Amino acid sequence: MASSRPYASRPWLSAYPPGVPAEIGPVTQTLPDMLDASVAKHRSLPALEFFGQVTTYRQLAREVDLAAEGLRRRGVRKGDRVAIVLPNCPQHVAAFYAVLRLGAIVVEHNPLYTARELRHQFEDHGARHAIVWDKTYDTIAGFPADVRPDVIVSVDVTAALPLGKRLALRLPVPKARASRARLTGRPSARRVLTWATLTGGRRLPRRTPRPELDDIALLQYTSGTTGTPKGAVLTHRNLRANAMQGEAWVPGLREGAETFYGVLPLFHAYGMTLCLTFALSIGARLVLFPAFDVGLVADAARKSPPTFLPAVPPIYDQLARASTRGQIDLSTVRFAISGAMSLPVATVERWEEAAGGLLVEGYGMTETSPVALGNPMGPSRRPGTVGVPFPSTDIRIVDLDDPAKDLPPGEPGELLVRGPQVFQGYWRRPDETAAALLDGGWLRTGDVATVSADGFVTIVDRLKELIITGGFNVSPTEVEQTLESHPDVSAASVVGVPRGDGGESVAAAVVLRAGSGIDVEALRDFCRTHLTAYKVPRRIVVVDDLPRSLIGKVLRREVRARILEDR
Repeated sequence: MASSRPYASRPWLSAYPPGVPAEIGPVTQTLPDMLDASVAKHRSLPALEFFGQVTTYRQLAREVDLAAEGLRRRGVRKGDRVAIVLPNCPQHVAAFYAVLRLGAIVVEHNPLYTARELRHQFEDHGARHAIVWDKTYDTIAGFPADVRPDVIVSVDVTAALPLGKRLALRLPVPKARASRARLTGRPSARRVLTWATLTGGRRLPRRTPRPELDDIALLQYTSGTTGTPKGAVLTHRNLRANAMQGEAWVPGLREGAETFYGVLPLFHAYGMTLCLTFALSIGARLVLFPAFDVGLVADAARKSPPTFLPAVPPIYDQLARASTRGQIDLSTVRFAISGAMSLPVATVERWEEAAGGLLVEGYGMTETSPVALGNPMGPSRRPGTVGVPFPSTDIRIVDLDDPAKDLPPGEPGELLVRGPQVFQGYWRRPDETAAALLDGGWLRTGDVATVSADGFVTIVDRLKELIITGGFNVSPTEVEQTLESHPDVSAASVVGVPRGDGGESVAAAVVLRAGSGIDVEALRDFCRTHLTAYKVPRRIVVVDDLPRSLIGKVLRREVRARILEDR
């Protein structure tokens, strides 16, 4: 069947920069093994930095051992799920590796989720132990008895700050608050197990059994931008392979000498791999930010200039604009990798003019640990595409109605991915796992893409987000780009809304630029000059802003609900 698969020969290898291999080596380390190796080589070097407070690799290893022993003494065993509900902070890193060292399973959560969103995930994974931000403690402790963990560790993030900066830290307040205790960040009067108590005993005995490569390391919940979040099952092999692929992809990395900026949330798959695993695997200094703020990044850059910045387009835009104002020097950033959403060419140009270095786009999803493709870190990169497959990764483009039928270059179809980073399935959802993973290890990404003859991939849209109106498929992205090309529109989101005949009609929510006076009928007329009639939005709703996830993705389901409410 090789001849029927246009990309079986991996034509993209010719775009790889010198030094990037076609295959990564065998995966031999679990994540705790990986951290131990970095500690052995870089004991006295900075591993973490948090508002100027530095933690060396030796100190991090000690904190991991203390936390692991504290959890073991409180009943955590191999295979147990342990929930982590924390912002970016040193305790988050230590908790992550402590759970993994015991062979237990980390379950990451967004600490700014509502009580309802958190409860749904806890009901799904059933963790009996949780390590949580003190501002979310009352929410977790208030769950019904059959959902509430037996052991809840409360973490005061400010305890990791230098003394002089503790009062200055300002963090977002969780949505799930209903008491003064949550508002102030202090747990309620009940007796609370604190991080200081958890780590106040002995170190974990070295003889404690270690995890194996194919043990589950992580349940990573998908973002849920289009539906109910599901727990993606990722093994140590999956996560270590993706870190190795990242290292292979960036020739010129200096082990023990890079400074990564952790502006992405560690609970998100993108931030988790680029910062929690990849950065520490090469002995980098990881500068942590509890939330993105240009001023905080500028302050940190004066002490520890960044060399490696994984981020999303809105962050690159804000930093580039700050650079033109003289607020921050970006010239030290040698590697800038964008993901999680489409990277506009205008953002690339703005960044590269401000920083001098390349900004390249990659592609991934929670189910691929998360990175599967990337633009080459060199002159062969191609703005406007998400690049080519990573080492040890293969792709196919298949018919939207028949995943067994491969399509030729240039024809849009569903992107399939296969590689060592592809997940094991969805937690306790065999039917959805079977639908996502095809024979031969191929993952259905749900993304519609085209591929050039030399292997560069362009994402067209999400398969589930295509709007079917009058028998025609409409790409929301195409309509959004048309709307955003109007000089009075700063942002747009396009969705399908139900019609009375069982079909859908195209609808849009738009944010107008300050001072704009355009009306929706004029905007619809503009669309008619650029789009065929069935693609023109039947309804356009003007909104102040678009609902977004913490990393900036537009939440289409909330856009759809807002449009329906506006009827």
